[in-house]
Amino acid sequence: MTTVITHNRRRSRLSSLIDQPGGISTGIALKQAAQNLASMEEQSLQLVEQTIQQLAALPAPDGIENLEGALNKAYALSAGIIDAAGPFAREDLCMAATNLCDLLDGSPSDQPFDWRIITVHAQSFRLLLALPKEDTTTRQQVLDSLKDVLKVKLGG
Repeated sequence: MTTVITHNRRRSRLSSLIDQPGGISTGIALKQAAQNLASMEEQSLQLVEQTIQQLAALPAPDGIENLEGALNKAYALSAGIIDAAGPFAREDLCMAATNLCDLLDGSPSDQPFDWRIITVHAQSFRLLLALPKEDTTTRQQVLDSLKDVLKVKLGG
């Protein structure tokens, strides 16, 4: 028996515009894409704020049997922060959210979880959003402190 694999090549709208005669140049296409992306930044930051509020409002699980579900919710919210902040060069938020994901991944599901970690990260996200862009020193201090929490809690 012979298996036939059919591959349909798809062309993006952008590549079609660039390749056709009289089409736009790559530089112009990139500039337009950057402008379109910039127009979405405020909406993205609002989504980050809403996600932080949801994370901060998560109740601590009332027992080991509910721990996995609670950790999964916290993980999904943290990943949502990465998704919303990533395209807009908010590495600080992404690094803090990754740190929280690492803590959640590394925590044993058969032992109580220190829920203060969620609270500290939510407060740190808020601080990172509130800091002026040029305050890189404070940003780095916040991120370093979160890394210290990771080292203490997971022994890394």
